[in-house]
Amino acid sequence: MSSKLDQLTGWLKEHKITEVECLISDLTGIARGKISPTSKFLGEKGMRLPESVLLQTVTGDYVEDDIYYELLDPADIDMFCRPDPDAIFLVPWAIEPTAQVIHDTYDKMGNPIEISPRNILKRVLKMYADRGWQPIVAPEMEFYLTQRCEDPDLPFQAPIGRSGRQETGRQSFSIDAANEFDPLFEDMYDWCEAQGLDLDTLIHEEGTAQMEINFRHGEALHLADQILVFKRTMREAALKHNVAATFMAKPMTGEPGSAMHLHQSVVDIETGQNIFSNPDGSMSQLFLNHVGGLQKYIPELLPMFAPNVNSFRRFLPDTSAPVNVEWGEENRTVGLRVPDSDPQNRRLENRLAGADANPYLAIAASLLCGYIGMVEELNPSPPVKGRGYERRNLRLPLTLEAALERMENCRELRKYLSPKFITGYVAVKRTEQENYHRVISSWEREFLMLSV
Repeated sequence: MSSKLDQLTGWLKEHKITEVECLISDLTGIARGKISPTSKFLGEKGMRLPESVLLQTVTGDYVEDDIYYELLDPADIDMFCRPDPDAIFLVPWAIEPTAQVIHDTYDKMGNPIEISPRNILKRVLKMYADRGWQPIVAPEMEFYLTQRCEDPDLPFQAPIGRSGRQETGRQSFSIDAANEFDPLFEDMYDWCEAQGLDLDTLIHEEGTAQMEINFRHGEALHLADQILVFKRTMREAALKHNVAATFMAKPMTGEPGSAMHLHQSVVDIETGQNIFSNPDGSMSQLFLNHVGGLQKYIPELLPMFAPNVNSFRRFLPDTSAPVNVEWGEENRTVGLRVPDSDPQNRRLENRLAGADANPYLAIAASLLCGYIGMVEELNPSPPVKGRGYERRNLRLPLTLEAALERMENCRELRKYLSPKFITGYVAVKRTEQENYHRVISSWEREFLMLSV
């Protein structure tokens, strides 16, 4: 531990860092923590935060007292947050030299906090490591650029680009449409490079001013950290150029939703070989079992892929979004796509997760479903050839309420995930949903005011 702290200290001195943002991810994926002078950060070797931070909702509320006291000490005690030297990034937009350091959370006895999203992912990765396996992931992040607007009752509008005009119509893969925001993306790329983020390609997606950034494949925990940092970076770059970037799953009526597609494969730690392929290059039984696990358990863990009421607006046929957990080769109309590749790069693309999902939890859930399939030898349904939207045998829960109920009642998951985490996560999402139901929508005012 001391050598790791020495490594961290050396990095901070090398980059002349005067301020440190000490971060953890809450269940929603919001970066919470403290901002500290570097000298204080190094002296304390971490930070302390109230445990209750992990049961805070996206609206800033907390779960009901009976669940709160079931999961946490009623005295609202602190948890101990230790910096991970492998998760340190510059803050290029800061006025003075600043670093952001992602922390792990522990109780006073040194045990990992069970409801921490980063600890959940680390728990799943240990299951793989105990079998001699290492998952490899490559996320694809979709998002919209919009005009800045102070009134949440007003619909989002496409921003004005370099030409002085708003984008209209569908501009899938248009280079010129993406170039409309070149100054913004130049800053974004410069900042991501300074932070060491493994970005690959920039794509203009199907929606109006909808973009996609692909990450290069790599180790799951490191990429989850990078997505947390990337979201902050993208929002800051947008603000600098007087627009907004949103990772909502379905921000605009009549436009496609935004996903976090997860490409995943598994290699043997000793040999480095992809265990999804047989020596002759064909699909291995472990690969088929991995698919079977995703098919069976994604519907049980759907709130980790679709965590908000808005998330479920994305799951509509013919909108470039899945409506089931069917699978097929080179098929974008199903939830689980197998891209064409050579045997060593055989992988599965999970198209279910929304861009609004917590990256630690979405990656953990996706890998866990596949893991259970492999260890329990679950077989998939036959692959879909052709259009998959009409397939109804493997449909998803249609609402957040239904999805939370399935997650809460799935006893098999408690063998793999902490019951405390399941209880806490479901409680946070139910609290958020109750807050949503308190708000009267513009649709209700428009169609019900004078008609009922």
